[in-house]
Amino acid sequence: MTTEPQKSTGSLLNEALTHVSSLVRKEVDLARAEINENLHSAGVAIGLIVGAVVIALTALNVLSAALVAALTEAGIPAGWSALIVGAVLGIIAYVMIAKGTSDLKLRSLAPTRTAQNVKRDAQAVKEVYDDK
Repeated sequence: MTTEPQKSTGSLLNEALTHVSSLVRKEVDLARAEINENLHSAGVAIGLIVGAVVIALTALNVLSAALVAALTEAGIPAGWSALIVGAVLGIIAYVMIAKGTSDLKLRSLAPTRTAQNVKRDAQAVKEVYDDK
């Protein structure tokens, strides 16, 4: 008769360990999925930065041509036109770099949803064991 409560306790412990193990596996899978999603966003942000670099180099070429044209032709509208185009491209590059770098902030790459789930699960486990 003394072995019956031990079996119940043992099977309950085994069941609890199985549930905790399953929960940990699911949380790891969720963290992996969330990190992959965040890395995809980082890839897009890096693409924006690369695009901004290309546009910035184009803007630098146009601005250089505009400066040369402005200096050599002293007041001919073609040079000032190139200057306006270069300035607009420079502004576009700045906006793209600002967006890309803000998307690459470290906090946006962290698996925040998973961290919240783990905290919630730990609290639930704590409450179960505090009740016993």
